[in-house]
Amino acid sequence: MVTLYDVARIAGVSTATVSRVVHGQDRVRESTRARVQEVIEQLGYIPDSAAQSLSRRRKDVIGLIYVVREEKQNDIENMSLLYWDEILRGVEGRIQDDHRWSLLITSLRAKDERDYSRMLSLTGKVDGLLIGEGTLPQPLLDRLMERVPMVIIAGNPGQIDVVKADNMQGGTALVTHLIEDHGRQRLFHVDGPPYVPDARERRLALEQVVKAHPGSALIGSYRGNFSVLSGEEAGDSILVTHGEQLPDAVVCANDQMAIGVLQAFARAGVRVPAQVAVTGFDDIYPGSLYEPSLTTVHQPMRLLGDRACGRLLDRIASPALRPRVESLPTELVLRSSCGCPPGPESRRPVVKQPVVKQPVVQAPVVKQAAVPARNPAVLAAGQRPAAEG
Repeated sequence: MVTLYDVARIAGVSTATVSRVVHGQDRVRESTRARVQEVIEQLGYIPDSAAQSLSRRRKDVIGLIYVVREEKQNDIENMSLLYWDEILRGVEGRIQDDHRWSLLITSLRAKDERDYSRMLSLTGKVDGLLIGEGTLPQPLLDRLMERVPMVIIAGNPGQIDVVKADNMQGGTALVTHLIEDHGRQRLFHVDGPPYVPDARERRLALEQVVKAHPGSALIGSYRGNFSVLSGEEAGDSILVTHGEQLPDAVVCANDQMAIGVLQAFARAGVRVPAQVAVTGFDDIYPGSLYEPSLTTVHQPMRLLGDRACGRLLDRIASPALRPRVESLPTELVLRSSCGCPPGPESRRPVVKQPVVKQPVVQAPVVKQAAVPARNPAVLAAGQRPAAEG
């Protein structure tokens, strides 16, 4: 069904302008009125009782979809909620203080197609959607974009608005610090899921810094899923494959996996950072409580929510806005797990440096609709270590 928002998008005007034309009101240029009327005729738009009044049509509700991954009940993995708590605080601050809107939150199990119909039904209850991490499959994104305005948090650039942290600059600063300030040259990487844009950018930053420093090398990697448990498994794998000569540093794609690596090393008696440095990315609160405390990169999670929500509100009001990508600056958080002296943490703003741009795979052009986050001997024997609660 053709809506008032479809007319506004194609005519390149606001929904308020279309409403004035429909109601025969003044304050519309004749050229604009003619263009809107032409689009109305082309689309066969028939105003109904809901579309006749913009105030009655709008729900004043924004939806947020975030991705959850498999986790153990009551496991430490629930720390992932700390990331989303910060995002939500930013979103709620924007809609409650400035607009008095409401927020509808739901989760999507990673790569679980059984949830897709539920995502589509959500579009009938909200004026727009915030999508977390940009991990939805393209066909589902296309269908959602046809129904409601959308903004992706931490996604790939394409035919949609994206608000993200500057993973490249943050990752570059962190790995440069390990190599240049601490002389850590043999690096091991604990990667995130291949379909997550943040993980890909952090991996690329690591590879570029290693390439730019002769004598340094990436000696191995482990594919994790951003959970603490996958970090523990990565740590155990390192102990099995590199037990006789540990890497100088383990660079993890997020804090939760870094915490898992620290746990695995602690059980095996590996001294961090004396024998091997460990770093993360995100700056979630528990990382500061570990011993040694975790060196990481701070991404402005609350600001991500605020800016993404602000952009979505703008797009709901003006459907013809061109898609854009906003990249927020990060901060290097130096604690003792990298080899820095114990004591108060040090924070360094990441200075923007030129980096090699990664190729961007453009998504198919889809017009947006405009509807108002052990013991190596045991592993060697082929047994899975018991996870700690």
